Amino acid sequence: MKKLLVLMLAIVMVASIFVGCADKAEETETPAETEATEVEPEVTDEPEEVSGYELAMITDAGEIDDKSFNQGTWEGLKKYADDNGLTYKYYKPTEVSDAAYLAAIDLAIQAGAKVVVTPGFLFAPAIYEAQALYPETNFILLDADPHTADWSTFRIDENVYSIYYAEQQAGFLAGYAAVKEGYTKLGFMGGMAVPAVVRFGYGFVQGAEYAAAEMGVEAIELKYHYTGDFDATPKNQTTAATWYADGTEVIFAAGGKVGNSVMAAAEAADAKVIGVDVDQSAESETVISSAMKELGISVYAGLEGYYADEFKGGVIETLDITVDGVGLPFATSRFETFTEAEYTAIYDAMVADADGVRSSIVADAEAVTDIETSIVSVTVVE
Repeated sequence: MKKLLVLMLAIVMVASIFVGCADKAEETETPAETEATEVEPEVTDEPEEVSGYELAMITDAGEIDDKSFNQGTWEGLKKYADDNGLTYKYYKPTEVSDAAYLAAIDLAIQAGAKVVVTPGFLFAPAIYEAQALYPETNFILLDADPHTADWSTFRIDENVYSIYYAEQQAGFLAGYAAVKEGYTKLGFMGGMAVPAVVRFGYGFVQGAEYAAAEMGVEAIELKYHYTGDFDATPKNQTTAATWYADGTEVIFAAGGKVGNSVMAAAEAADAKVIGVDVDQSAESETVISSAMKELGISVYAGLEGYYADEFKGGVIETLDITVDGVGLPFATSRFETFTEAEYTAIYDAMVADADGVRSSIVADAEAVTDIETSIVSVTVVE
């Protein structure tokens, strides 16, 4: 019996890897130093000719068009703004650091932002400071709640709404579907080993285990790896290509543009991919499904609450399968064996927590130490 913890040895540094990302820089950046894209056609590029950009998003380590976390978040903000005739802009920090994030937030607020949306774990220290520095501005923070850079103090003020997602449940559905589809040689390629990515990986292994036990499959092989980035790189493509050449049939790519590298390798190998965060079926014919977080829907709802004077300030909320917070986009999935009826059955069972299927899905490292996988054989790839 292998304990699932064995495959997680590489993630013990997750709580500290970004604490000291960079030396604090002067927080006085100019518009020329922080990239920003204005997308409202009737608004000019010159700030003096407009009343301001009412809604703002600050990108994380990835790009706005990453077909993943940033893009899903942006699409929700953009849709709400378009539906309601509001101006909006996104800002890309000059680097991955608390100082750069705060500079971009300040730039957005100086440009008139009433609500600033920040997607990702890395924003927690910056929002911890920003919530006090800008008490009149509201923040929607995804995948984190505000804390100091050293993790010693957590505090959420009335101008911050913190949204988490049950990634382990989305990962579970992806692993379950892959095995039900008939695959027995799986791969998980995560980006940086941040909590959200780790939860996707935990869930994926557990879903594969659950389906294998249900079907009486005797063995599942699974390669597991964190790339350390969220980029499309030759190295990431080579890793995926090597796995496919070694017999891996489908890879769950949970790392922003890492997925593009995996898709390129899959296209060359005539293999399959499971996407992440948003529906990535349009990216490649190799994508059989995606482990989705309803990012756009939750951002849209958060903004809707703000303009209805019902902003969930001071609230930390996890959106899970019971509120349609996660799932697979079955309508655009390319399954040949796994049926919609089977998907509906496991989805409904998770919502109802039938036989403890939902509550037994482990999301954190401490609990994982008690899980043994009798069917899934995991190989950690460094």
